[in-house]
Amino acid sequence: MKRFLALSDLAREEVLDLLALATRLERQPEPRAAAGKVLGLLFFNPSLRTLASFQAGMARLGGSSFVISPGQGSWQLETKDGVVMDGAAAEHVREAIPVLASYADVLGIRAFAGGADLAADLADTSFRTMADLCPVPPVNLESAIDHPCQALADWKTMDDLAIPARGGRFVLSWAWHPKALPLAVPAAVVHMAALRGMEVTVLRPEGYALPEPVMARTRQAAALSGAHVLYAKSWGAPQCYGQTTDDLAAEAALRAGLRDWCVDESWFKPAVPNARFFHCLPVRRNVVVADEVLDGPRSAVVQEAGNRMWVQMAVLHRLLCGGT
Repeated sequence: MKRFLALSDLAREEVLDLLALATRLERQPEPRAAAGKVLGLLFFNPSLRTLASFQAGMARLGGSSFVISPGQGSWQLETKDGVVMDGAAAEHVREAIPVLASYADVLGIRAFAGGADLAADLADTSFRTMADLCPVPPVNLESAIDHPCQALADWKTMDDLAIPARGGRFVLSWAWHPKALPLAVPAAVVHMAALRGMEVTVLRPEGYALPEPVMARTRQAAALSGAHVLYAKSWGAPQCYGQTTDDLAAEAALRAGLRDWCVDESWFKPAVPNARFFHCLPVRRNVVVADEVLDGPRSAVVQEAGNRMWVQMAVLHRLLCGGT
């Protein structure tokens, strides 16, 4: 494996290999596997789990890491090509990424969706350009349309909980949120569930269908009845996508009457009795999901977050050490 940008870039066998390695590292630590290696982390957007889990994972493998957050102790970075750089950005990613890569053995990049151009965000244009500038293996820490580390951790969590793959039913449900959120997590997890072999349903209000390029990868159907997993996440309506005043007003109007899209125990009545609740975190209590679900036995959110470290250690191990 030379890069880790999307689960869809990997064969199913490669994903299963990463999951097996993650479980092995959890049970049989290798504290010197990455001794002398350096992980660079470039965060254009904030993080809690991704930052902490990558640094902890690299340390557990015996390596070290550094973090760059443009505009916070370092120069602001320009990502667009062909611009006249007479604004806030003092440096371009075309120089910054090769320089940072020269200090590291692997470079992780986190760059959220721009939120103004749906076609560009679906193509992941900005992130893919930065990844192509990187002479060392790049890792996707969340881009405009993908979050493969989260999806891989969700897969491991379902394995740990003995949730069926073939024949298992996975429901991704839209949930209310005060603002439109990016498509990265929903796009990543529906593809992951389909790749795992599960039947996939997207439950959402009118106007919040996932874009066709996302669903084209996830052509499996299921019913909420008999679901094994309910994965809640908010995202923006494609027809309101953008940052203009009209776009934001249309989005706000569309979701204004949807506050009842908050997951509570009543949602699980058609599901199997021990159906589990998943969310990538952070989550707004009693907005996206009720306390009774988050604090109850069906919630897997802390286990999902914990598995971020193990699967990311497996990714780093493959990129830095190769082998089996």
